[in-house]
Amino acid sequence: MPEIRPLRPGDPPQLGSYTLRGRLGEGGQGVVYLGESEDGERAAIKLLHVRFTGEAQARSRFARELTAARRVAAFCTARVLVADLDGETPYIASELIDGPSLRQVVERDGPLGGEALERLAIGTATALTAIHQAGIAHRDFKPDNVLLAADGPRVVDFGIAKIIDESGTITTRAVGTPAYMAPEQIADEHVGLPADVFAWASTIVFSATGKAPFGGDTIVATLNRVINHEADLSALPGDLRATVASCLNKDQRLRPTSDEVLKRLLGHPVDESEASEEVLAEGAQAATVDLTRVETRPTARRRRRMAATAAATAALGLAATFAVLQFGPAFGGNATVLPGRGTPTPAPESTVRSPLLDRIKAGGVLRVGYRDGFPGVSLGVPPTGFEVEVAEYIARALKVPEGKVRFVPVGYADREAAVERGKVDLVIANLSIDSADRSRVAFAGPYYVAHRDVLVRAGMKISEVGHLRGKKLCLAAGQSTGSMISDMGVTFVAVHDNDTSRCANRVADGRADALPGDDVLIAGFGARLRGPGLKIAGIRLTTERYGVALRSGDPRACQAINGAIRAMYADGTMQALLERNFGRVGFRFETGLPRLEDCR
Repeated sequence: MPEIRPLRPGDPPQLGSYTLRGRLGEGGQGVVYLGESEDGERAAIKLLHVRFTGEAQARSRFARELTAARRVAAFCTARVLVADLDGETPYIASELIDGPSLRQVVERDGPLGGEALERLAIGTATALTAIHQAGIAHRDFKPDNVLLAADGPRVVDFGIAKIIDESGTITTRAVGTPAYMAPEQIADEHVGLPADVFAWASTIVFSATGKAPFGGDTIVATLNRVINHEADLSALPGDLRATVASCLNKDQRLRPTSDEVLKRLLGHPVDESEASEEVLAEGAQAATVDLTRVETRPTARRRRRMAATAAATAALGLAATFAVLQFGPAFGGNATVLPGRGTPTPAPESTVRSPLLDRIKAGGVLRVGYRDGFPGVSLGVPPTGFEVEVAEYIARALKVPEGKVRFVPVGYADREAAVERGKVDLVIANLSIDSADRSRVAFAGPYYVAHRDVLVRAGMKISEVGHLRGKKLCLAAGQSTGSMISDMGVTFVAVHDNDTSRCANRVADGRADALPGDDVLIAGFGARLRGPGLKIAGIRLTTERYGVALRSGDPRACQAINGAIRAMYADGTMQALLERNFGRVGFRFETGLPRLEDCR
């Protein structure tokens, strides 16, 4: 646990539902507190610094930080739990990483070497790749912003991150920590993603030597070394040394991208394509180790073992890591049974009681809440679609007897309440974990990571949010993605319609240019249409981690559901469900296993 200092006079005792227990740190833009919710969940609460409270510019930076954090895929990073930017004390509650910083560990235990160093390099490169793929420059990557959790390194603190604007540029103001700055930051040149790659390499050198590669006695001496000196990389093993050397090139145009760095570290062919979700998942898996424990920091003769293990894991599709769930008969005939599926291998019995699993074992009915009205996702009575098939797969894994699953329609605003009040046992209804009220329900999953996006005609050249300027966006009743696009400074022509289906028709026949919404939901509306081809543009405004909501206090049921989700990705079922329900739309599915919730 990070060092916790007492609250000071004037610190707020409460922010939202979180009681503040102490201070974790303070930066230029805000103070970070340890917060605890009513149900005991701990979080890192970042509060905008008091001297900025009345300034619109500071509040705007804080809002961009939230947007940035929510757009980053959950690979070796800390997720955002909740935020309030509108009150007098705006704050963001993020996942509390229970572990010291990389700097603290190196200064306490000495430099990393061998397998531990390579795992650290892979984990941090995975995080940086996920950050960059969201269009964000971290701009202060350093050992203090790498926390070492029990399941591997996590990159944190987007407090000074700048979201790349529509033209792909960012502000060039020199922001960062001198010993880890890139030459272009010091020279007041254009500063972009390559500066993060330089800082990553400098962090790896620190990890291997205990010293910043360009550290000096004064700031002036440090900046001079960054611009004019070469780093001593003799402590790094051969392959890693070559990668780090290329990242420390003084010319930012000659540095590899974070995607290329990650591919090199994992032994993949390096090309110009973006690292896929599968590659990010492989990186996160390869980095899963507690680097704070001495026994995980082996000698150099073992350092190649990890790379071979990661490659073998990828080749087997993670089959050795996850139990492969096999299909039985489909419930009610609504889901197509995939070939070669039987029944799951029984898991060892646990001594911990589970109200849900015990009731299922006694022959009880499993009630699943769903949102009706979404073609390809959940539509009709009895319902069919992607989320229905996900629910049926999970039910088979939980050993629910055939015919004992009941689908219960729930409203958008009633999803948590339906579980809390016992109307249903589970809710699988495009409920984003990060925007839900965790004081009311628990979550397994996510079973899928969706994104706010737009549905457009296949031939339209729309690949980033700026391309929507001046376009006709059909806004269906109740959706908020249009407001989000407007808040990003993009002006468009709003075409209002109470029916999402009619909006999809408008896009297809040219009366509108785009339909905004969660990608899987709008893809379902597009997939049911005949005629002109449609696609999801891929602008990915947010990350929506769709979770399985269940009653709090049942960790065994949560773990069993997570096991089913792991198997669903490992045996290819998730890919098959996505293709079957949304394959008629141009849609780059998320097919990598998401980082699953801890079941506590």
